[in-house]
Amino acid sequence: MKFLQTLMSGEEGLFKANTLTPMQKMTLRFVVVGLLYYAFAVIEGMLMRVYQVTPISMIPPNQYFAILTAHPLVGIFGSTYSTVFGAFLFLVPFLMKKPLWSIKLANWTCALLAVGTFIFWFSGFVTHYAPLYTLYWPLPADFSQFSVWGGTFFIVGIAVIMVGTVFFVINIFKTIAYTPEGFEKQPGKALISSALGISGLKNLFRKNKQEHLVSLPVAAIARGTVDTALNAAVILFTGVLILVYMIAELLGTSLKHSAVDALLYKNWFWWGLDLIADGLVLIFVAGTWYLLATLITGKKLFMENWARAALFVEMVVSWTVWSHHLMSDQAQPGILKILSGEMVTAFELITQGLAFFITLITLWSARPLKMTNPLKFLLGGLLGFALAVPAGIMQADLGLNRILHNTQWIVGPHVHVAVLVGLTMTLYSAVYFLFPILTNGAKLYSQKLANFHFWAHLLGGIGMGAFMGMAGLKGMLRRTIYFNGEFNVYMILAALSGSLLLIGFLAFFFNIVMSVGLNGVIGIFMPSKLNTKDLLPQEK
Repeated sequence: MKFLQTLMSGEEGLFKANTLTPMQKMTLRFVVVGLLYYAFAVIEGMLMRVYQVTPISMIPPNQYFAILTAHPLVGIFGSTYSTVFGAFLFLVPFLMKKPLWSIKLANWTCALLAVGTFIFWFSGFVTHYAPLYTLYWPLPADFSQFSVWGGTFFIVGIAVIMVGTVFFVINIFKTIAYTPEGFEKQPGKALISSALGISGLKNLFRKNKQEHLVSLPVAAIARGTVDTALNAAVILFTGVLILVYMIAELLGTSLKHSAVDALLYKNWFWWGLDLIADGLVLIFVAGTWYLLATLITGKKLFMENWARAALFVEMVVSWTVWSHHLMSDQAQPGILKILSGEMVTAFELITQGLAFFITLITLWSARPLKMTNPLKFLLGGLLGFALAVPAGIMQADLGLNRILHNTQWIVGPHVHVAVLVGLTMTLYSAVYFLFPILTNGAKLYSQKLANFHFWAHLLGGIGMGAFMGMAGLKGMLRRTIYFNGEFNVYMILAALSGSLLLIGFLAFFFNIVMSVGLNGVIGIFMPSKLNTKDLLPQEK
């Protein structure tokens, strides 16, 4: 009876959705959507893990490749974008001590991410749309290889997400710059300049240094949002371009022989897409590390000025590293492979290494620290990037790239360890830290479940990445179905590790639902009864 009562109402009834402000509800909606799509991605991942051991008869190969196409995008846009955007739309006004510019626009962002992800996922599920090599088929397109209708709706779904992303970008920069009603006039241009690091660069040449107008985490969010905006522009433009081809095909006119240079297209596409991985992720993650380190320790960040400079350098570097995706493309100019693919990419080891060092020293200086959930998951996130970033730098070598390119190494030690261990554990750290703030002090249902979640996720993520990498070193290609069981030992071990991730997530999800109750989860999506004046934070 007590179990059912807790399931409905939350831990000891502490959580009441009707006491939440619009700001809290907005953020929790993003988190719930992100967690649901994370569950989608994990289940799809486990299906593929099993398929790589023994192909499942009820899933034809074209369905498998459709899952393979949608899987990373559900993880990136449906899960990660939702969680990150929700957290940052809360943190920017929270840290700047003023209301969010537009709660309505934030809720639209959440809805567009959720709907857009479902559109492209459902399109792939129904039509088996699977262009494989990239999100969009490299031009000129051969429509005989996939459903034109499937591709059309798939790209419409991505476009819907990009519109939501544009709303997020507008909301972040408007929140930084605007003056809320009743507040003292704020210097909008100076705040933007400080957030982007321009005023900091000017300080290098001034005798009298000016004080930074925004905190370091806000600066990190602003600089990562620049890459988010550029990525949205590239993907939107590319989507419109491909839609022109697909709609023409539906109308009976083929444009596949029109004059669009395939190499130029691939460079444009990878420049935009790489802004997510090498810009948005690294900058956002570094800023989140800094914020969590200061919140956990209560101390000022070690080498804060260096951290600000590194964030600006990382933003610029992120614009120039895309060519490491094209190092095995024979048509790609050698100068781009060497400068962008090798030299500039290697510089990310320095910028991310500096963020790693600054975070650890900040934590070390505050010893002894209690091993709380946010601290444990923060350390797990640091370990994930400590493993994944060097793995990526290894790939960005012309010699090693010929061995590692298009193998399971790419998606194992680099992509999955970076995303599942580095990024996701950092996000879990933020979720555990913000949970009592967003729920007005609700307690976790079970600390034992939280501990199990940590170890299952950490060991599962590292184990899966490691065994996939071992298969890659033996020659196992990605985007390939093997029917002879050649790599079964590695794939079975990777599947067992993946099952740890799934079980760990289920433990976390159950823990959260039991903490807030099913009524609480439903109440998050109900309109708030409080006024906008009650938005967090309330102090001026």
